[in-house]
Amino acid sequence: MFTDRVLSGMRPTGRMHLGHYHGALKNWVRLQEEYECLYFAADWHALTTHYDEPEAIAESVWEMFIDWLAVGINPARATVFIQSHVPEHAELTLLLGMIAPVGWLERVPTYKDQQEKLADRDLSTYGFLGYPVMQGADILVYRANMVPVGEDQVSHLELVRELARRFNHLYGRESGFEEKAKAAIKKLGSKRAKRYEQLRAAFQEQGDQAALEAARDMLDQAQNLALGDRERLFGYLEGSRRMILPEPQPLLTETPKVPGLDGQKMSKSYGNAILLREEPASITKKVRTMQTDPARVHRSDPGTPEKCPVWSLHKIYSDQARQAWVQKGCTTAGIGCLECKQPVIDAIIAEQEPIKERAQKYLDDPSLVRAIVADGCERARKLAEETMRDVREVMGLAYT
Repeated sequence: MFTDRVLSGMRPTGRMHLGHYHGALKNWVRLQEEYECLYFAADWHALTTHYDEPEAIAESVWEMFIDWLAVGINPARATVFIQSHVPEHAELTLLLGMIAPVGWLERVPTYKDQQEKLADRDLSTYGFLGYPVMQGADILVYRANMVPVGEDQVSHLELVRELARRFNHLYGRESGFEEKAKAAIKKLGSKRAKRYEQLRAAFQEQGDQAALEAARDMLDQAQNLALGDRERLFGYLEGSRRMILPEPQPLLTETPKVPGLDGQKMSKSYGNAILLREEPASITKKVRTMQTDPARVHRSDPGTPEKCPVWSLHKIYSDQARQAWVQKGCTTAGIGCLECKQPVIDAIIAEQEPIKERAQKYLDDPSLVRAIVADGCERARKLAEETMRDVREVMGLAYT
């Protein structure tokens, strides 16, 4: 149907920490080798909750990009850009807002959760309520069909799928659609056209899902079709209308729990984070003062690794042999907490050395980062403009 395209973004909160690295960035580096990837700084999203602190955004954006590049995001493989530098995000947000039921937005799980967690902020704003619409626009404006998420985030993506579905239902009514679809079938060539008709009939008359997938694969491989004809044939295949905005699918990823220094989820706002590119002495001090199993009051007290935040770091940084050493040493009081922490300290410092080395050239010459992002914004905007031309046309806004 559409090119396999992955989109993901982060709010610009400044320097990245180990939670960002193991929770998302390592996966981004892997995905860029498999798919067309777009990664963006969600600066407008930052304003939905921190609209009274705009001065922090600019500096945070550039610090974040340096970390992305330092961990291995390759601008030759992935498009790196800033949300607000592609105004089509805002245009599609506005237009999707015209069809987004308020009830859909109010039932988003994070809507009330965030209001409770950020009780010190006034979040009774139009921007905060409409956050999911902008999130949908971020994805749909690039016709991205895959979004990397953890199991707990799948429900967030469902609203985006519902918006795409509603948009296609309302605006996929193309004049002469069936005639244009039949004309597009002929462009497949006689052999593939016949096969398409057979598969379409098998799906629509018998509900044959295998036939549907086979037809989709065939259309994906039909390089001679224009984008509009391809969209029509996908819609005609499923008995629906033209698909203008594809429904994005969750790209499930395992995200290891990275505890902060106090055992809570690692977050800069909690003051419990270990940053990327942190100095070895600082890393050593932070890990050595991390909370441990409260049952180990004295060196001679046995402990339970599962009750200790340091154990979660061992599961990320230590091999099976090292983990077995921790399990035995902790439960029998054979090792002390500082002794247990040292391998984690050594592993974090070793992991960060190449990251710091890659970051140095961008710190020495910040113009390198700005040039990469400028190119990325230009590429992203071209993709967004293609989508918006179709959106304006079907919404009756392409007149002069």
